[in-house]
Amino acid sequence: MKFILNLLSLMLLTASLCSAYIQPLCHDNERTALLQFKLSLSISKFASHHPFAYPKTESWKSRGNKSDCCLWDGIKCNKESGHVTTLDLSHSYLRGFITSNSTIFSLVHLQTLNLADNDFRNSVIPLEIGCLSNLRHLNLSNSVFSREVPIEISYLRELISLDLSHNALRMREPIFRSLSQNWKALEMIDLSEVNVSSPIPKIFANLTSLIHLALDDCGLHGMFPKDMFFLPNLQLLNVGDNENLVGYLPEFHNGSKLEKLQLRSTRFSGKVPDSIGNLAFLTELDLFRCSFEGSIPYSLGKLTRLTTIDFGSNNFEGQIPTSLGNLTQLEYLSMTGCRLTGNPRLCGSPLSIKCRNSKVQSSPQHHSYDGENEESSALVDWLTVFMGYISGLVVGVILGCIFTDKKHEWFIENFGRGLRHNGRRAW
Repeated sequence: MKFILNLLSLMLLTASLCSAYIQPLCHDNERTALLQFKLSLSISKFASHHPFAYPKTESWKSRGNKSDCCLWDGIKCNKESGHVTTLDLSHSYLRGFITSNSTIFSLVHLQTLNLADNDFRNSVIPLEIGCLSNLRHLNLSNSVFSREVPIEISYLRELISLDLSHNALRMREPIFRSLSQNWKALEMIDLSEVNVSSPIPKIFANLTSLIHLALDDCGLHGMFPKDMFFLPNLQLLNVGDNENLVGYLPEFHNGSKLEKLQLRSTRFSGKVPDSIGNLAFLTELDLFRCSFEGSIPYSLGKLTRLTTIDFGSNNFEGQIPTSLGNLTQLEYLSMTGCRLTGNPRLCGSPLSIKCRNSKVQSSPQHHSYDGENEESSALVDWLTVFMGYISGLVVGVILGCIFTDKKHEWFIENFGRGLRHNGRRAW
């Protein structure tokens, strides 16, 4: 009897363990909503550009052993409730319109919505986006959305990442300001090429969880808040291509996690501080077409993880620091348009010193330079040769005239004695 009871207990325990690992079937209303969303769009191989794009919705079936939407491509469900929590249709060749009637807005348990790299035909982001109050990750990048970003997007207070980049969108200042007021947990913001046309609010410096901030080509203006350089977790800061954005580099402290600093085509000015050497994790420094001046700090050579430096079109002057020779990971260096004198430890463009070391010359793929100054140096060489030729020709013609006019007696009388005297001394 005791044996039978033990056996039954073991069977019940096994059954309970198995049930814990069985994925519940998706809910009928959510499966229906997904299938209706699929039918509202078409498949076009011209709608996505990613090399690994494929039509994910082709695996979505309403009948048979593939009717469980939790097993469909791009779908993830909560293991306990069975509700759809992830809809990832990025790079799916989708083409069509997203409207306020789109059934995806009924998936109120969604935590991740990714529709990147599709063609939604200049659709407006519907106000119903605010219904997805559990969203933590929203990616609508490069999907042909247009016009105004709705205020309802600021209602998504659980957001950790927001990517609306590379769309013809406009975000008004109140919504832009609300990013920092409502979303304290934000780790990633990418609004590249979204028309913001406002200053960066100082309150952005309170986003202490921020890791990735890309605001390039957004029409930003005014003064860049210096405190944003000190965000404790920031790894990427890109505010490039905002030609009316003004700013200065601060004194950097040890402990910064910054890896990429991109300020190209802005009105940042002043000097690059020696403390830039404290950015130990920096791999990319892009200051192209700003208004920086003074010398390039020697401490830059401490940043041995650097792969890219672009100092082109600034007002730097003085010697290139020899410490740049320590940057063994460097793949790209540009200083076009800077007033820089030579240094014996550097060679190649933008300097006129040519590389004699075969090891340096045989590895052009590791160091890329602009060639404008090299072309200018070659032009100067040709001009020198040409002027020398002309000078020689003029002198020759004058001497010829002296002899042909029978005035060579004067030449011999004045110079001949000296020549004979010098000739004896030489022998």
